[in-house]
Amino acid sequence: MNLSRRLLFILPVMLASTLLAEAQNFYKERISRNNILTIGAGPSFAYLDNGGQYRSFDFEIKPSVAVSLTRKITSTMDVRATLGMQSISSGGNPPTVLRDQWFANFSSFTVRGSAFYFDVIPSFNLIRFSNHMHRSKVNLYGGAGLGVLHAFTEQTKSFSPDETPTKHQTTTGYVPVRAGLSFKIGPYSDIAGEGTMLWTFTDNLDGNVGSNRYGDHLFQAQIVYRRFFRPKEMD
Repeated sequence: MNLSRRLLFILPVMLASTLLAEAQNFYKERISRNNILTIGAGPSFAYLDNGGQYRSFDFEIKPSVAVSLTRKITSTMDVRATLGMQSISSGGNPPTVLRDQWFANFSSFTVRGSAFYFDVIPSFNLIRFSNHMHRSKVNLYGGAGLGVLHAFTEQTKSFSPDETPTKHQTTTGYVPVRAGLSFKIGPYSDIAGEGTMLWTFTDNLDGNVGSNRYGDHLFQAQIVYRRFFRPKEMD
């Protein structure tokens, strides 16, 4: 078989193989990737009775991390489960009058530790999409739900460096409120800026009750990476 005959035989085979592969890929992408893994990290702070002077921005900034699994339910709504950790700390320089009040009430002057939390929320996309390949380049999403939080802390009843901190554990429920702005960076990946508030049901995460108007709550700002999973039927 000379060269021209070989080419006449090989080229149709290659073309058919290419068209078949493209057809298979097109068919696969018709099946929406409805499972999403989210990994996030960023700064956070805790709103505590001994947390600092918030109006003057005199409080501690601490790290937070979170991992989420999301299941797309409709073109608008997702259900998201999140497991995370946030460091918490007292801060600021409270006035003498407030210190005297804490001393009289045997309240904690300082607190340091970590809060581990798990929550489930329905989340809604501003711009609807039925298939991961058809999602917009930019989208806004958010929702609220319910969660449980467990904090491990060390507390002192004064600012004395010689005082040995006491260890405490606190478990509470909370309402997570979470919203984000996502940017499409690939067919299966997004990056987003996300803000979260954990509105707890307690005022005693810090061992200090009643020094401010509200309970103890956590706030986070994270950069998150979102990856759409391949469903089993696409394997």
